[in-house]
Amino acid sequence: MLAESGRSVGELLAELAGMKAADLPVRGGKVTAYVYDTGRPEVHAAAQAAYAEMLEVNMLDPTAFPSMVALEKQVVGAVAELLGEPAAPGVFTSGGTESIMLAVKAARDARGVAGAQIVVPVTAHPAFHKAAHYLGLEVVAVPVDLESFQVSPAAVAEAITDRTVLVVASAPSYPQGVIDPVAEVAAVAAARGVFCHVDACVGGWLLPWLREAGAEVPPFDLRVPGVTSISCDLHKFGYAPKGASVVLFKDAGLRRKAYFASAAWPGYTIINSTVQSSRSAGPLGGAWATLGALGREGYRELGRQTLEATRLLVDGVRAIPGLRVLGEPAASLVAIAGSPEVDVFVLADEARRLGWFLQPQLSYAGIPANIHITVTGVTLQGVGEMLDVIAKAAEAARDRGPAVVPEGLPELIAGLDLDALDDATFVELAASVGIDLRSREQPEMAAVNAVLDALPAATREAILVRFLSVIYS
Repeated sequence: MLAESGRSVGELLAELAGMKAADLPVRGGKVTAYVYDTGRPEVHAAAQAAYAEMLEVNMLDPTAFPSMVALEKQVVGAVAELLGEPAAPGVFTSGGTESIMLAVKAARDARGVAGAQIVVPVTAHPAFHKAAHYLGLEVVAVPVDLESFQVSPAAVAEAITDRTVLVVASAPSYPQGVIDPVAEVAAVAAARGVFCHVDACVGGWLLPWLREAGAEVPPFDLRVPGVTSISCDLHKFGYAPKGASVVLFKDAGLRRKAYFASAAWPGYTIINSTVQSSRSAGPLGGAWATLGALGREGYRELGRQTLEATRLLVDGVRAIPGLRVLGEPAASLVAIAGSPEVDVFVLADEARRLGWFLQPQLSYAGIPANIHITVTGVTLQGVGEMLDVIAKAAEAARDRGPAVVPEGLPELIAGLDLDALDDATFVELAASVGIDLRSREQPEMAAVNAVLDALPAATREAILVRFLSVIYS
């Protein structure tokens, strides 16, 4: 509740520090998802200072704050230069989801087709499903090869209809870190007169530096014929503060379709380049400063370190009994599957006990459950320790055996009308698999993930919505 009187800065910051005590650490490389660390404190300090400098600048009106226009031109220009079209028009957004949403909106509005569809691989980021949900489009999901985890251009071609407004390829896909055959997918789309978006939110500011470090990276950017838009997050391998992303378009006409304008009211002029209206220029300032502090040389060195760490990790995991790497990671995203003897959900809990966060991923569309590791610039310093932790956690998981799912529980949950349950009943349901939604302590998640893994996707989604509702109540 809001206090009657204001409190001192020291008191507020002390309380904030207390609330953060249970958070995962954002530096050091022991959290292998969500955060990206260069291992260079001076770069993060520069970003923090520039973020604070631009914090109160409102990006709602570019005529009121020309500084943000100058910054955005520089940041978008840097991304365009790296991704093959120095003059490509773009938009600075709050993150990959917003970049993807604008790409989907632009394609929808440019085609103007009733009952519009987008064709996406099953490995495409859920942001495409979110964009389709918000914008009233239908998602046509295409399976991927279960060895390479790449989408088939022939399957994409078969999925395209007269209502298709956009085809998607990933560079790389998040789940297994593999690059779809962008050139072939884009050619299929172009042959049917359909726009093609490359989701390079992860790889856009990584793959070029990996290529310079000696990795084999196929063409994936705006230089590929048929690619009409591409998204690139700077708060991932650009190492900028959240949220910073760029979406580029092949031409200014398509970018204009991403904009929103309204004159149907008697108030101030409404013209938005993003989903948001008022928004802080802090993230833009942070991204601009990060790019400037590192420069090409800094990113080139981070790319070399990331590539070396990824190769060491992949080779090391392949030597651990009961584990296997899914596919051939083309970027620095590594998915590790288990075996009947080594349950990856139990492995993740055991790694957490040792101070490391390895991200669990549920099975879907024939792809097995796995743990996901994002290798960043700081990982090389601790890759040996990481492999030691994975080996110890795998051995502990072997000793413990697979997570036990209470008999009949998945079937019971699948048959429930979750919308009819009140929050108290849902909390009791969660307690039956060992998770206390009212506690701030981190519970073991193996049984929870095992139950979710046994449920259909729609039921998983319903449970996750209820979970979010409860923890914020």
